[in-house]
Amino acid sequence: MIISNLKDIQGIKIDTPEIKNAVKKVLVSPENGWDGYCLRVFELGEGGCTPRHTHPWPHINYILSGKGQCHLDGQDHVVEAGGFAYVPGGKLHQFRNISEEPFTFICIVPEEGEK
Repeated sequence: MIISNLKDIQGIKIDTPEIKNAVKKVLVSPENGWDGYCLRVFELGEGGCTPRHTHPWPHINYILSGKGQCHLDGQDHVVEAGGFAYVPGGKLHQFRNISEEPFTFICIVPEEGEK
């Protein structure tokens, strides 16, 4: 069992040629007893983005704060707090912050998505 708060979880800063101004926090995973899945929170700062990529597993995203763009299978969609997106496996996708405020979202993936 886990009872915690997002502010108490250590984030991993990611800044590579494909990923800009991002912080990832893994909240619940198989390490904590949720076999097969991972619950993560990403925060993209101003100009931040995830890579434009594909992979075989699906994921579910729920927008906590800010305003962003979800590129999914050739189309760009504006998403904001309260919005959600289901990304099927094998579909080209990317999340991008399109505002000056942090863009924060939950991302749930099967275990292989966190490796």
